[in-house]
Amino acid sequence: MTVRIIGIDPGSQRTGIGIIDVDASGKSRHVFHSALNLLGCDDFAGRLKQIFDELGAVIAEYAPQEAAIERVFMARNPDSALKLGQARGAAICAIVHHGVGVTEYAAREVKQAVVGTGAGDKTQVQHMVGILLNLSGRLQADAADALAIALAHAHTRASIQRIGIPRSAWRRRR
Repeated sequence: MTVRIIGIDPGSQRTGIGIIDVDASGKSRHVFHSALNLLGCDDFAGRLKQIFDELGAVIAEYAPQEAAIERVFMARNPDSALKLGQARGAAICAIVHHGVGVTEYAAREVKQAVVGTGAGDKTQVQHMVGILLNLSGRLQADAADALAIALAHAHTRASIQRIGIPRSAWRRRR
């Protein structure tokens, strides 16, 4: 059985979207990727509406069964963190509006799953996403991050199926 996963890299200026299919053996296949450019809106509320509307249209077209989104990290600038949280909220609303469940991943978890270290940089993420999904050419950074989030979710769900322990039961190291 193939599962379609959408990964979202939320942002207040650009929001990355990546969709993959994962078969029963765990092989991932690229379906779609894009980055929503939000800088054309006159106000921030318009950006949030654009995220909701355009992401909703992608979900309606590609019909993913599962969604993964990057968890907010604490930024140095509180205003930036609030805007990121609001963009993330608009994306989550678009996803659940279409009846899809959402799983959250920290940036370090995504990098660990895709690059092999939680300290990987954007260039490494772009490179490894290209290799894992057999894509040629350089990926736009936000779209690559979204595909990486989808891949991290695919790897995590495969591990959960193998070991039979729900992700919510995992103990986190701090």
